[in-house]
Amino acid sequence: MSENFQFQKKICLLGDPAVGKSSLIRRFVKDTFDEDYVSTIGTNVVSKLVNLYFPETGDSTSIKLLIWDIAGQKNISDIHASYYNGVEGGLIVCDITRKETLTNLPDWIYQFGKLTDNAPFVILVNKSDLVYMKNFDAAEAQRIAESYNMDYFLTSAKTGDGVENSFHTLSFNIIYQLLDLPASALATKKVELYSKLEDRAKFNNR
Repeated sequence: MSENFQFQKKICLLGDPAVGKSSLIRRFVKDTFDEDYVSTIGTNVVSKLVNLYFPETGDSTSIKLLIWDIAGQKNISDIHASYYNGVEGGLIVCDITRKETLTNLPDWIYQFGKLTDNAPFVILVNKSDLVYMKNFDAAEAQRIAESYNMDYFLTSAKTGDGVENSFHTLSFNIIYQLLDLPASALATKKVELYSKLEDRAKFNNR
């Protein structure tokens, strides 16, 4: 069955090794989680359809996310600039059990902005289910996100908490400027995910 979508956008996940980038993608795309961590070799690309609805204008649109898992990097310099070609959004991930992954966020953000002409991004504080192992307060990540005027989310690839909302919000932020929506749309943003044609028909007919 062919897919119908109005936009196709390349996004990527960045962050220190073992923060859960591949697991977040797997949770979002397949709604599954694997306890056994295996570092991805090379680059893996998957896709997912998202439907966005804007209550302020009554508009809706569909976006196919091409999600690049740029894996195996030890640090920022290990990622070749060509991986960023065409990237229009990013999820920059840290691990709540490792403070150094938070400390490194500004470096990832700087590199992302430099090579993508300041494309929108969101910050994810992953592994939020590991409360007993928490090594920093999520408010620290929130302050970093606010300094760039970007959104942040507490996520858990294991439980699914915050995962869909983070991908949906990034999708909204990518499309927001493209559709030239009024600023008031930001206050009431609403994003809906669909994967079946009948879901799309239900969305469009309500």
